[in-house]
Amino acid sequence: METVALLCTTGLVFAGLYWFVCVLGAAEQKGKRAVDLGGGSISREKVEDKYKQYWAFFRKPKEIERAETVPHFVDTFYNLVTDIYEWGWGQSFHFSPSVKGKSHKEATRLHEAHAVDLLNVGPGDRIIDVGCGVGGPMRAIAAHSGANVVGITINQYQVERAKTHNKKAGLDSLCEVVCGNFLQMPFPDASFDGAYSIEATCHAPKLEDVYSEVFRVLKPGKLYVSYEWVTTHKYRPENAEHVEIIHGIEQGDALPGLRSYADLPEVARKVGFEVVKEEDLALPPALPWWTRLKMGKLAYWRNNLVVMVLTFLGIAPKGVDDVHEMLFKTAGYLTRGGETGIFTPMHMILLRKPISS
Repeated sequence: METVALLCTTGLVFAGLYWFVCVLGAAEQKGKRAVDLGGGSISREKVEDKYKQYWAFFRKPKEIERAETVPHFVDTFYNLVTDIYEWGWGQSFHFSPSVKGKSHKEATRLHEAHAVDLLNVGPGDRIIDVGCGVGGPMRAIAAHSGANVVGITINQYQVERAKTHNKKAGLDSLCEVVCGNFLQMPFPDASFDGAYSIEATCHAPKLEDVYSEVFRVLKPGKLYVSYEWVTTHKYRPENAEHVEIIHGIEQGDALPGLRSYADLPEVARKVGFEVVKEEDLALPPALPWWTRLKMGKLAYWRNNLVVMVLTFLGIAPKGVDDVHEMLFKTAGYLTRGGETGIFTPMHMILLRKPISS
């Protein structure tokens, strides 16, 4: 009888947990439910193996130096994290300065609108989103400017997610999504009226490779704005804590190596751009961008419980809980990077392709 009672109690506990997970998943309004967490286009059986392969990449530093290996590495990363990002963060995979009196969602939209406002584009213009993810910024920018936006992402799963979101938002007539490598874009020369990238070019092993591709597809006289992940003037490579923070950010975000803010204008001029404006949008009077990470700790523990239960019950593939844990640790490094001032995810650089090009 005791065994039967124990089994019944255990069954009720797991039934309750399953109900909790399903209710939470059904209540999720960010485009992805908890019960749908997976590994993107990676089969359920291979999620854990791909996670281990991802970390093995960092045990071979020379692999990071080989540009041909990085796209596969980044593609694997976004297969692993896209569902979790959407579920816990939303459809815009980037940071933004906190704005007094504004919600995170409102601050995000202002940050995205600022990017396209710098391009001076409008209805009838065709612009490119270099590294579009699932298209949160693309949809906001298309709705704000009226311009036609073409997004490119290396991850096919993100392409399908973006297309679904575009259709649901009624913006599929303005938004197009292409699967491709932004180091070798499948577009003709001088075919865009503007270009932007929001926290995406950090995945390029060499910044000049992506900047030169943007330069190629941009029409003469047109503008390109990028929000860049970089180390600031406060970073000291001889400081062990600084090195730990930056390496933690790199390893948790699939970065072949963070660059210094001082590299940006040098590389831009090298490929032919004119530097119009440069500014770290994270500096005061902007409020700290990392507060969202600190405020989200309680949500993390709630979400971590959900992910653990989903994985235990076999609803989420084995390995998803490891990915979630990795992202939480990375959030800690990002927060420390912001608090120490050695890292910014929003160093803005505005560039123009000369008319004579």
